[in-house]
Amino acid sequence: MGVIMLLKTGGQHVRFKPKPITGAASASEEPAFLLLDGQQRLTSLYQALTGDGVVDTEDDRKKKLRRRYFVDVEAAVGDSSEQSEAIRSVPESGMVTENFGRTVVLDISTDELQWHHGLMPISAIFDNSWVTWMLAYLHAGGPDDLPRRTLLLASFQSQVAGPMQAYEIPAIELASTTTKEAVATVFEKVNTGGLPLNVFELLTATFAGDREYFDEHGSDFRLADDWAVTEDVLNRHKVLHDFQRTDFLQAVALLTTLDARKADVVASKPKPAAVSAKREEMLRLQLKDYVKWAPKLRQALEWAAHFLTREHIHSAQYLPYRSQVVGLIAFKVLIGETIDNHGVTEKISQWYWCGVLGELYGSTSETRLARDVEQVPPWATATADRAETVSMPETIARAGFFESRLLSMKTRSSAAYRGVYALLMSQGCIDWRQDIRMEHATYEQLQVDIHHIFPRAWCDKSGIDPVMRESIVNKTPLGKKTNILLSGDSPAVYIKRLETAGFPPHEVDRIISTHKIDPNHLRAADFNSFFEARREELIRLIEKAMGKPAQRDIALATPQDGPEDFGDQPDDIDSEDASAWLESVPAS
Repeated sequence: MGVIMLLKTGGQHVRFKPKPITGAASASEEPAFLLLDGQQRLTSLYQALTGDGVVDTEDDRKKKLRRRYFVDVEAAVGDSSEQSEAIRSVPESGMVTENFGRTVVLDISTDELQWHHGLMPISAIFDNSWVTWMLAYLHAGGPDDLPRRTLLLASFQSQVAGPMQAYEIPAIELASTTTKEAVATVFEKVNTGGLPLNVFELLTATFAGDREYFDEHGSDFRLADDWAVTEDVLNRHKVLHDFQRTDFLQAVALLTTLDARKADVVASKPKPAAVSAKREEMLRLQLKDYVKWAPKLRQALEWAAHFLTREHIHSAQYLPYRSQVVGLIAFKVLIGETIDNHGVTEKISQWYWCGVLGELYGSTSETRLARDVEQVPPWATATADRAETVSMPETIARAGFFESRLLSMKTRSSAAYRGVYALLMSQGCIDWRQDIRMEHATYEQLQVDIHHIFPRAWCDKSGIDPVMRESIVNKTPLGKKTNILLSGDSPAVYIKRLETAGFPPHEVDRIISTHKIDPNHLRAADFNSFFEARREELIRLIEKAMGKPAQRDIALATPQDGPEDFGDQPDDIDSEDASAWLESVPAS
């Protein structure tokens, strides 16, 4: 069973809103203890050991199931090696079947059948029915089996039922004086399994227990219901589909602590409060803080989605950093409508791309976001006459890009890889087969993804270094049908195929050029010349987005071939699709 953790109620530091364990009747009075750790275990046990004993669960494939649990009386008091088989899990119906339900292997759907097989519902052990069940079981085998069953029941009572009824679950009991922050810290230290009690769940309970809100509204605040409204916004924008509840709470914490710091500065406090998005600050949030900022941040999510779309990031799959969305919505709230002024938007865009291409928002971004909300809005909105008096944000000042990084950007697991992919589309990339510009309106229609320019099969036959073959330099956005049409052929071959499909040579050159590619290099199948020229084009694109020069270190770089794991690439072509498309195009 392990250890559970309880919190004694009645404290002054924090009031949690309790709810009964799933399946239990609603409590009519204030509970003496709240269960913090062990909710899954005790919920499962409560359902299995009480009432009808039916437990809602799922199998390995996440299929929903309803099961009942029985104890085999004879196996339970037998050899210790058999006891693991003493507990029987059966469908709610009490019937175990094989052959797609046509063959009944075990039927204990009635009391009589349970007595016959010696399988007792575990729930009977914890209510008054177990004595009645045992007496019925005792006589179910007839007079000849009565002595054996009598001995079994005596052993069962002493070895199984008695110890189960007297079992004491180890528990850590937190005093009512324990603070909310301490509850979270203690939980993290003792929890070694199961699901963690996260920030959102703790705030759900504390917000629901907010006395001022209840006195004013006559009901408790339901954080889950409020989040459902936010989810409606997220569901409307594919680029925001992975945005999390804790991300939203981070933004609330940033604005709350920034407000507190500003107030401390005005009051000339010697040590103003720090701006923070760390877990401790989220746990310190008061309901009034959330109610103040949540609606504004929810509206800002709409703006952030449009900003990302404008930067040609169209799906959560290709969003470089989810954490930067936290910064974007905080900026929108702080700057307001002025954020859409051209000069302000350009600066916000520079901040964004410095973060992406400088790869600054990895696993620990809280400290950087705290600096951003202080530094970026005043810098972005500074008028020309004040620009020199406002310092450049640290994120922009520290961001840098090394030219050699292009060689190691191979898969979408890299934020910079996803960023270059978006930057290419922002330059007006046109799909090679359909002559349609890749933008938000056509992105899904074309089924755009990033694909090889010099195909993998051709590169392998031609002895191209795998590092260069898989580099972002040899990738570009293309529609699915276009990628199938190109197949694994030499560019010199597939360009002829594009021309045969309806484009004159100069139009093919025009379309390919929108991808920052010299079409002459493709026509000549000259990989090395292509690679050098496009690497330079991508560096210029990156420098423009970041507003600063890149570090030209390619001469010092010695490409090292990494593990040949390129499974993240959506570049492979289904052979049947390829055959179908190629048969419809005249041979070059």
